[in-house]
Amino acid sequence: MLEADNLECVRGERRLFAGLDFKLEGGELLNLQGRNGAGKTSLLRMLIGLLPPEAGEIRWKGKSIKAQGDDYRADLCYLGHLNAIKEELTPLENLLAAAHLADEALSEDDAIDALEQVGLAGREDLACKYLSQGQKRRVALARLVKEKRPLWILDEPFVALDVAAVDWLAGIISGHLQRGGMAVMTTHQQVNIPAGTVRELRLG
Repeated sequence: MLEADNLECVRGERRLFAGLDFKLEGGELLNLQGRNGAGKTSLLRMLIGLLPPEAGEIRWKGKSIKAQGDDYRADLCYLGHLNAIKEELTPLENLLAAAHLADEALSEDDAIDALEQVGLAGREDLACKYLSQGQKRRVALARLVKEKRPLWILDEPFVALDVAAVDWLAGIISGHLQRGGMAVMTTHQQVNIPAGTVRELRLG
């Protein structure tokens, strides 16, 4: 279970939110809503441990994420607003490198299968600098195809995707929830997640 207790966020001299509470169980997705500057990305940064809250506590499985350190991060998959891929590497090299950095076992065959699922068949060995923005986003999203960690934190995952890719990603997230996983997500788009329980939290 992921739990936020009385969280407060202050950036500069501005308080973005205070007294924020939520609990997330297996099979649930929390969809963060709010205008630009309301604190959505700041909250995600808190949840992955990059931004300490001004007040309050975040707990994973009943224990503070600050105290758990690497044990918490081992259960966490974060996909940011930026793609976090190396332009000089190929999609296949990027995917294998990401798995290595996360200390996850990913065979080359599984990586190729993931890239095929995101519509990059035939482009596995092409440097990412030659891909379109939508294709680069698909390289980043390919990480989710074989991802088994229970908690996904997703910052605008549907950006730069066409309709078919949006439906595909919604299915991937639904499958994660069906397996008992959890997700926290920001998105400016209306997306139907066909499985699991979707809850909404509006900031600002």
